[in-house]
Amino acid sequence: MSSSKLDPEQLESAANMLKAMAHPKRIAIIGFLEEGDHLTVTQLHEMLGIEQSTTSHHLGILKDKGVLVSRREGKNTYYSLKHENLKNILKCLSMCKQD
Repeated sequence: MSSSKLDPEQLESAANMLKAMAHPKRIAIIGFLEEGDHLTVTQLHEMLGIEQSTTSHHLGILKDKGVLVSRREGKNTYYSLKHENLKNILKCLSMCKQD
């Protein structure tokens, strides 16, 4: 997204994605998925140490706002990052953290 051509629709979409990501558990989910892994709700809830229903709720928000995509394989649904560039947000956050 170039600053010289700020499309209001793109700005709204970007803001919604950032709002969806702005939660510690959701940032953690993105961190687990940034390696290109495709993980299930069960795998993520075990990694996060929270209830499976809470994990599903967070995944739903991230998917709804265009951060994640999912694919169904049998009984399992696998989640992954929709856009490869989302990894850069995590890198930026780790470099910009306060001391």
